Amino acid sequence: MLDNYDVNEDGIIFQVNRSPFNYDLEYASNYSQGRYGEVGNYMSYLRLGNIIGAIQKIPSSILDIGYGSGAFVEVCADTIQDVNGNDITDYPLPDKVKFVSDIFSRHFEVITFFDSLEHFDTIDWVKDLNCNYINISLPNCHYKSDEWFDEWKHRKPNEHLWHFNSESLVRFMSRMGYECISLSNVEDVIRKNKPDEDNILTGVFKKS
Repeated sequence: MLDNYDVNEDGIIFQVNRSPFNYDLEYASNYSQGRYGEVGNYMSYLRLGNIIGAIQKIPSSILDIGYGSGAFVEVCADTIQDVNGNDITDYPLPDKVKFVSDIFSRHFEVITFFDSLEHFDTIDWVKDLNCNYINISLPNCHYKSDEWFDEWKHRKPNEHLWHFNSESLVRFMSRMGYECISLSNVEDVIRKNKPDEDNILTGVFKKS
């Protein structure tokens, strides 16, 4: 294991000592410029379609935690009546989308984390969310060796603090009180990677 990294009870690799990272409007705007695999609205429609397929209906309400440029919630607002977003930045939200400052304040049918959960200093608060389903998409950490992890494009010290694979994500969410109903690499259709490695892991979880 590389220096300053350890593994928790779920098998999640985490950075031990951290320095503050600057999440500002410029950081959020990167998403609207097509970076991090975001290609137009294709990714947002893919993400929404995956959720609808997993829970087998259109959600009545949704909260996107770490909404970035707001591309996903903008697509949701065309279909879902109650659409909400939360982010550390003040990046403007589209019309019909409400900003939620307290993510624990009310019930949402679906809560989503797209490239956001791995950024939080702590993550066990997920168990306190009030929802029926949680969707999580994040980099799939294969950890083939220390050398692989050292060069891995998603190992971003002080920015990406938690590194999951499919087993550790399912174990973590089980401990949070959620069962896995869908686990895939659906975003790799757009966010291509090396031919022999899955890139992005997406899980949909139902409250147990």
